[in-house]
Amino acid sequence: MEIAAHLTGPTIGAQIRRVLERYPNRVAFVDERGEKTYAEVLDLIGRYQAVLSEAGLRRGEGVAALGANRYEVWALGAAVQSLGLYATWLHPMGGVSDQIFQIEDARVSALVVDELHHSERGRELVEFVAGAGLTAWSFGPAQFAGDLEFAGDLETAAARVGPQPFRDEGGPDDRAIINYTGGTTGRPKGVTRRQISMGPSTADILADFEIPASPRYLLIPPMSHVAGTNVTPTLARGGTVHLMNGFDPAAVLEVIERERINFTLFVPTMIYALLDHPDLDERDTSSLEYVLYGASPMSESRLREGLERIGPVFAQLYGQTECYPISILSREDHQNPERLLSCGKPVQSVDVRVLDPLGEEVPLGESGELCIRGRGAMDGYWQRDDLTAETIVDGWLHTGDIARIDEEGYIYIVDRKKDMIISGGFNVYPREVEDALATHPAVAQMAVFGVPDEKWGEQVTAVVVLRAGQSAEPEQLMSHVKELKGAVQAPKQVLFVDQLPQTAVGKINKRALSDMVVDRG
Repeated sequence: MEIAAHLTGPTIGAQIRRVLERYPNRVAFVDERGEKTYAEVLDLIGRYQAVLSEAGLRRGEGVAALGANRYEVWALGAAVQSLGLYATWLHPMGGVSDQIFQIEDARVSALVVDELHHSERGRELVEFVAGAGLTAWSFGPAQFAGDLEFAGDLETAAARVGPQPFRDEGGPDDRAIINYTGGTTGRPKGVTRRQISMGPSTADILADFEIPASPRYLLIPPMSHVAGTNVTPTLARGGTVHLMNGFDPAAVLEVIERERINFTLFVPTMIYALLDHPDLDERDTSSLEYVLYGASPMSESRLREGLERIGPVFAQLYGQTECYPISILSREDHQNPERLLSCGKPVQSVDVRVLDPLGEEVPLGESGELCIRGRGAMDGYWQRDDLTAETIVDGWLHTGDIARIDEEGYIYIVDRKKDMIISGGFNVYPREVEDALATHPAVAQMAVFGVPDEKWGEQVTAVVVLRAGQSAEPEQLMSHVKELKGAVQAPKQVLFVDQLPQTAVGKINKRALSDMVVDRG
């Protein structure tokens, strides 16, 4: 449906130009190669736009990109969307089959790869798109360029075209992005959003997140991940984005101390690694003002440890590929112990309801499926009208998360609907079992899931990483959970490992663990 022009608000291009023109001489990005000012980034975007247009890309077409955390990747996304093209980001830690699937499924016309950080994978993908008749570039000179026919070095092309005016040619109805879900339960699904739905997300972050007045933002997870959504808000505040590639606790702590970082985002496994690293007590982290965490559940006991050792700087975010952000638990809320298991209250542009299986709203305090409605929600699943119709019902997006809302409006995620275990006819939510295990002094990390069982239907299984220097027997942990939660929730099997496998975005990969347990018999 066409949107009335006076109701649309600024395009992505208009927002980006305003942000970058406001502070031309400030430093926008810092990485291991040096600094880039706001004016230099704006200039690069104009050059990229000229190169893309020169290659024949037209409004409505798509561009896929595989890149590390570098300012060129952000500038490319800005150039693409400002021309009315759409972007799809290939996860830098994804498998080649999933990346090729995404290129094909998203029906892109061009690909840009980061040869510096992804040379071998870049060659594989360029070979594929060259065979498919698509245009391909690399960020900088590519070692594989000699025997492949492709458009070449995007940086050389940008230098050749010279300074070019920034072009804002996108419209509110233009597709802006196709993001792909993690794919831990099958092939990734493309989530589409138009330009009109991107602005509200940025506005919600600026309105509801307690971003420092002069942010020095440390971006560690892939820019294609949720961490990348804080780049534009940081620049809107006149701040600087410090880019890192890969997570190393010692290196992260050194950068926080040296650059006086005051804003960052971690997934819980990163926080656990920092808390367990000896450098935490040696480095100065007092500059930190705001540490967002999310993407997966966090152990309450480890969160308390973080608050004690790092300080009252934590805020929990909640959202999905299908809608982000949905809610935020503020720093102040973290001072109330009863709130630590909540994901907070909805952000400005989002409405929430908790529904039963019949679609009726449940009473306050009772559990049901969390459903949301907001301007930043997805349009639907790319080329999956059937799945879109199942997910968006009467204007409400069904998140697949089981939740409850208390009398003060705080949301508590009980678990993922698909992760619920049915054992002996009873419903068991893995997160409740994980929270119980986390209170044992010997447990550092854990994952709970169900595996097929002839007697129970599904057997509650826990895989545990012990703290350094600690020991425990499976029976001790089973008894610990039984005492706290009862016999139904107590694991029937506990296995110990040195580390838990993670997905490309740092979430614990329960599918891989389940396969491991089943293979062991």
